[in-house]
Amino acid sequence: MFTIGVDLAAGPEGTALARIDWTGTSAGLVRVQVGIDDSPIVDASRGATAVGIDCAFGWPVEFVDFLTEHASGRLPPRSLTGKDWRRQLSYRHTDRFVRDITGRWPLSVATDRLGLTAMRCAELLSAFSLAGEDVDRSGSGRLVEVYPAAALRCWDIPVAGYKRHASKRIEALDNLLSAAPRLEITPDQRVVLERSDDAFDAVVSALVAGAHARGHTSPPPHELQDAAQVEGWIALPTSPLESIVSPADPR
Repeated sequence: MFTIGVDLAAGPEGTALARIDWTGTSAGLVRVQVGIDDSPIVDASRGATAVGIDCAFGWPVEFVDFLTEHASGRLPPRSLTGKDWRRQLSYRHTDRFVRDITGRWPLSVATDRLGLTAMRCAELLSAFSLAGEDVDRSGSGRLVEVYPAAALRCWDIPVAGYKRHASKRIEALDNLLSAAPRLEITPDQRVVLERSDDAFDAVVSALVAGAHARGHTSPPPHELQDAAQVEGWIALPTSPLESIVSPADPR
């Protein structure tokens, strides 16, 4: 099988794509590209077992209800006020789940600049739908929302500072490859990953997509399934990276 990982940005110039081909005992990075638009992403994903996209697939249900009511001059009924109410509006159910598992809040799609990228993600998901894809934001189909920073924490892979410093990115890549020694990359690909945190995140997204394809990510609980289909759901890995890359490894 092969999986695609997409580190989505508000524009093509900051967007990266990675493709990983999987065998029974290893995985190989066969493509990594920085600077890509929606149509080539859809084309590259044809035939992929899973496509991991690093961006929120939707907005909090409470936030959407708030905007709808506010536009009509009202506020929806609520049990919270002040800061607690604003926090309730700001985060999705999956964000709270990630916070419980990793100890850190994801960026809020409702209140951070992530909203601009989420608008592009809505366009991208629409492009997939127009191409015949059955888009399920909860992750039950081929497309799945991923969050590289949270996935790396689940895998206990140290990557502090990799987005800001090239030296830290080199360390992060070494740590990633140590956690998955059967992940194969070429010297040229390594140069790209050392230069670009977007490319690095795209590779992690493709790895999470592989975990998802093999049934090693967390689905939404039954009681949150309806909300996840509207808001999206971040697939967190539930197994060590090495066991995902090489499940049949006799070691």
